[in-house]
Amino acid sequence: MDNKKNIEFENAVKVMMKHVDEDPEREGLEATPERVRKAYEFIYGGYKEDPKAILEKALFTSSNDEMVLLKDIEFYSTCEHHLLPIIGRVHVAYIPDGKVVGLSKIPRVVNVFARRMQIQEQLTEQIADAIMDTIKPKGVAVVIQARHMCMEMRGVEKINSTTTSSALRGLFKKDQKTRSEFFSLINSPTGTRY
Repeated sequence: MDNKKNIEFENAVKVMMKHVDEDPEREGLEATPERVRKAYEFIYGGYKEDPKAILEKALFTSSNDEMVLLKDIEFYSTCEHHLLPIIGRVHVAYIPDGKVVGLSKIPRVVNVFARRMQIQEQLTEQIADAIMDTIKPKGVAVVIQARHMCMEMRGVEKINSTTTSSALRGLFKKDQKTRSEFFSLINSPTGTRY
């Protein structure tokens, strides 16, 4: 951000603090506007990244045609309706069709989309579509399980509720056996950690 935008953002934070009857000039809050600006730059860094470019950097030819599953990818995002956190886990599987992708690239793609103002349903679709469109596998499955602070900190205040969403593409949508294997794997105990 340029300096003018930085000042505008920090002034907006001061206005918000005044709106809730806080004094932005008191000792503990003097540097808060700058800290909030820097935090937002990181939290919403996904707008500046291209998920397709991330995946294309690590595509490799492979004869593997069995399911590849990355389970329990932790993420945080922000509810676009209230700007409150969404915290959860993503499970991503794909069935290669001549190409595999470097394993670290899938969590990176999760981060690209999660680090934007989001709704969980759209986040799920975006991850699945980016993988399907770029890797061109036989199928992709994405399941997200998350807690929404907009439901826990305000509104209905239900602190033990979890939202689950899924996006199935290709074989995961068409073939019951493939779909069942995926759901069986993501619901099984993790086992030994290395």
